[in-house]
Amino acid sequence: MTTPRPVLLVGAGGLGRETAEAVRASNASQPTFELLGFLDDDAALADAEIDGVPVLGRVDDAARFTDAAVVLTTAGTHDPSSRWRIARRIALPASRYATVVHPASVLPAKSEIGPGCVVLASVVATMPLQLGAHVVVMPTVVFIHDIVVEDYATFGAGVRLGGRVHVREGAYLGAGALVREDVTIGRWAIVGMGAVVVHDVAEGEVVAGVPARTLGHVTPPDSPDVPSHG
Repeated sequence: MTTPRPVLLVGAGGLGRETAEAVRASNASQPTFELLGFLDDDAALADAEIDGVPVLGRVDDAARFTDAAVVLTTAGTHDPSSRWRIARRIALPASRYATVVHPASVLPAKSEIGPGCVVLASVVATMPLQLGAHVVVMPTVVFIHDIVVEDYATFGAGVRLGGRVHVREGAYLGAGALVREDVTIGRWAIVGMGAVVVHDVAEGEVVAGVPARTLGHVTPPDSPDVPSHG
């Protein structure tokens, strides 16, 4: 019998709670993880218990739990680069990150799911899927053939991607977005809820609507114009 791997969830918000439920669902079919607790910088959550899971400290405390795997469970259009920043702040090797895939998702056996990914219930891939590191996929997302997703991308619930779509680093696709085949979503771009994307989206471009149109631009977090901070 495999010994369950201790795991910490960094971020005690909605995604953290959803990931905790995915861990429980995984353990119900085959004990995989020992869910130790959350880490979160919100002082109001110090020593709290959330859905039966304790908050054990702040984000930087990940370093002292040397035997625990870690999953970064933050996401949102208000701060889509949060996982990217946290990963650089705590500077753990890839081997320290766990990957959580809900057992009610459908991923072909040859799919490549990177370290730190979270794939929630009812996600479907019709062909082997390639996800980079720290990708978050909310429920009922559908991937078809020849999809490539780079690190730190985020998919809201119900996103649908056509064939040969390439989602680049840090892109955020809002709930219900539809992306036509052969489209590239640029680095750190943001696609609004319900958007229908029929053309490539540039790096840092913000699009929404049917069909999607440009609303503005955001600066990628690794731009030299963005101050370095934790």
